[in-house]
Amino acid sequence: MRDYEEVTAFLGEWGRFQRLVFFLLSASIIPNGFNGLSIVFLAGTPEHRCVVPGGANLSAEWLNASIPLELRGGQAVPSRCRRYRLAALTNLSALGLRPGSDVELESLEQEPCRDGWEYSRDVYRSTIVTEWNLVCDNDWKGPLSTSLFFVGVLLGSFISGQLSDKFGRKKVLFATLAMQTVFSFIQVFSTSWEMFSVLFLLVGMGQISNYVAAFVLGTEILGKSIRVLFCTLGVCIFYAFGYMLLPLFAYFIRDWRMLLLALTLPGLLCIPLWWVIPESPRWLISQGRFQEAEDIIRKAAKTNGITAPDVILHPSDLQDLDSQKQQTYTILDLVRTRNILTITIMSVIIWMIISVGYFGLSLDTPNLHGDVYVNCFLSAVIEVPAYIISWLLLRNLPRRYSMAAALFLGGCVLLFIQLVPSHILALSILLVMLGKFGITSAFSIVYVYTAELYPTVVRNMGVGASSMASRLGSILSPYFVYLGAYDRFLPYILMGSLTVLSGILTLFLPESYGMPLPDTIDQMLLVKGIQTCL
Repeated sequence: MRDYEEVTAFLGEWGRFQRLVFFLLSASIIPNGFNGLSIVFLAGTPEHRCVVPGGANLSAEWLNASIPLELRGGQAVPSRCRRYRLAALTNLSALGLRPGSDVELESLEQEPCRDGWEYSRDVYRSTIVTEWNLVCDNDWKGPLSTSLFFVGVLLGSFISGQLSDKFGRKKVLFATLAMQTVFSFIQVFSTSWEMFSVLFLLVGMGQISNYVAAFVLGTEILGKSIRVLFCTLGVCIFYAFGYMLLPLFAYFIRDWRMLLLALTLPGLLCIPLWWVIPESPRWLISQGRFQEAEDIIRKAAKTNGITAPDVILHPSDLQDLDSQKQQTYTILDLVRTRNILTITIMSVIIWMIISVGYFGLSLDTPNLHGDVYVNCFLSAVIEVPAYIISWLLLRNLPRRYSMAAALFLGGCVLLFIQLVPSHILALSILLVMLGKFGITSAFSIVYVYTAELYPTVVRNMGVGASSMASRLGSILSPYFVYLGAYDRFLPYILMGSLTVLSGILTLFLPESYGMPLPDTIDQMLLVKGIQTCL
């Protein structure tokens, strides 16, 4: 039996058909770039302090002294969550006593912000934090909204893999694109934090599902040399392009509802792609739908200006493929043999750790020194050279050594941040971006690596399951960032240590560089690493 790449070799590697699929599938990823991390600005927390009601009978001096000072970042600044007890201040003001000289402020009783908060408008005009007061005792709700988005991504990763293996890559791709766009639009009209967060979970389900479906569809249609280009300079750079648009949108649109609406509408541009992007012939063949697969291959040949052979799929191919499809595949097939079980377990751990580092650093940009929009833009821009480097590594070097090197770079740099003197802020930002560079490179490589290790019959399921595991890391990532409120170096120490650990683990994976893409689990068993311990 001939494999798919041998059957379609006459099409060439980079004809008009391949270029069309390459760029249209890549373009469908752009909305994911700005929707996935929009929470950085939607849930931005501006400077805030307790409101002192206008009806409070306080002198100007006591009004200015009504907020106690607290130490933050080595400086004494007004408290965000406490004020001096208003009844006591009113009495002292009525007696004509002066704060500081007649009364020691430290001795006064304090109380929480009973009348709400006033927020700075210097950076944001409105966010979900300012609209629903997600600060102080409710500050856990902001990270929870982010985590719920990633819970949706987790559920989508699990469900989309099996749906796409059953119903086809194309149908799942467009159904989940529609899901992401519709629920994101409804989210604009949220009336409570609870409504916003539930809808955000549903948006997350659609977001990862269309990303994985587009990734696998391109992987299966394109040839071996273009496949690596698609997975790095295609999908990933278009994602980074969408990510770069996010701070630009947010800079000019400071209201969270209008920003979310502006980020949602581009999803409508994907509708015409339904009539252009084909189904995966590999998937159709694996389902026994040979005529449909041959029709797509012939159409591709016509698009490329190539005359297709009279017989593309030989009867012997059909017989062998038909016998394969008498069995169905489920998620349990990812652990059926010792080889695939080992690969699955290691992929799960590595994806999870890489996800903690990538999303932790991306969500941490508002906490870096300097302008939040510039920092977010830098965090997006640094991904472009990371993807270019990962593409070069994938073209010329073994997968596992390339990925391990990227992880060691990212992890070690993050561990080094704690040694930088506090007054050299630019160096700290530079090291954070360098850490993001290494982890992003690894994230790009791991998609290609995982797709090459799993066979066609369970590839989408395998990539989806690995992606599902990584979402456990992304669900935790907002709380890694949250730890920075207690120790600003703690998130970097934890993320750096875990990233180095995943780099070590990568060295024990089988090597797929230069090997044909497997179509069946039996072919996958031939993919062996050079580590004897496996």
